[in-house]
Amino acid sequence: MLNKGSKNDNRTRIHSRIRKKMSGTAVRPRLNVYRSLNHIYAQLIDDAMGVTVVHASTLEDAKAGSTATGNLASAKEVGKRIAERAKTKGVEAVVFDRGGYLYHGRIKALADAAREGGLKF
Repeated sequence: MLNKGSKNDNRTRIHSRIRKKMSGTAVRPRLNVYRSLNHIYAQLIDDAMGVTVVHASTLEDAKAGSTATGNLASAKEVGKRIAERAKTKGVEAVVFDRGGYLYHGRIKALADAAREGGLKF
């Protein structure tokens, strides 16, 4: 009988399968999303150079005194913030890497807010 593993093991397996097929460039970096129980993190990564171009997370909100950081509203704020910072760096198009998570809930909210902020993917 197969051992299914934990939810996170399944997610990392799916994420590695996705990462085999996609990578970010200087022109079109990869928008990577990581979600924990309390926070959500997004970063634009140039895989060719191996550098993070810009990043945003709800940790910035937590340090500012916000108590609710693991909800849809916070994910939307991170999406807007990452799009705004990408624009300042001259990035308009990205490759969306959902990190093995289902495209639903906080991941979808972040992606929609990034699109509204001007990122194309």
